[in-house]
Amino acid sequence: MPLVELEKPYQKGWKRYFVLREDVRASTLAEFYNNLLAKINTVEYHYDKTFKKKKRRKGRYGYEIRKQNLRELSPYSWNCSRLNLSEQEKACFTQVETFDIKTRRQEIKYVITEPWRYVLKIAPHMITHKKMIDSDIERELDDIARYIRNYDLAPRIDRLIRGRGYSYAWHTSLIKYGARTKRIPQFQIADDYIDLY
Repeated sequence: MPLVELEKPYQKGWKRYFVLREDVRASTLAEFYNNLLAKINTVEYHYDKTFKKKKRRKGRYGYEIRKQNLRELSPYSWNCSRLNLSEQEKACFTQVETFDIKTRRQEIKYVITEPWRYVLKIAPHMITHKKMIDSDIERELDDIARYIRNYDLAPRIDRLIRGRGYSYAWHTSLIKYGARTKRIPQFQIADDYIDLY
């Protein structure tokens, strides 16, 4: 459904995003850095203008300002054509390798080398549009959801769509005994399957 403009826009908290610094905006490369910002900008929303969060310190709660950084690109985003980064824009990034202790993997990300060119700006988050709601469609969706919930049809639908119902115990048993099938050649598995039918 399309968005409908509100007659009376209202404010819903605050938003924080990056903008070009004043001296960069006055330079000749302002357009280049503005186009780059459109691809790596991040927006955060908060109910308070200070953007503070609670932090426990020695048994007491204190407040600290939430950190916000420019977007760090993963190798997939770096090679993806969706961002459409030019060679000149790619030269503004450096490759950083970190070791994640939880996953025990080497992670690669691309971080901008000159973040000082951008500063945070806090602005009121105004709601100017709302999604148009079709009452007939919403009523039908509620009726379908109520029917599925009352007659407990979710497992049956999963079996029809995916061929089986999902359960945690079944998933763990596959992991436990999955190594046995790896040792059997694929042609032997196919022959056994054909012999059954």
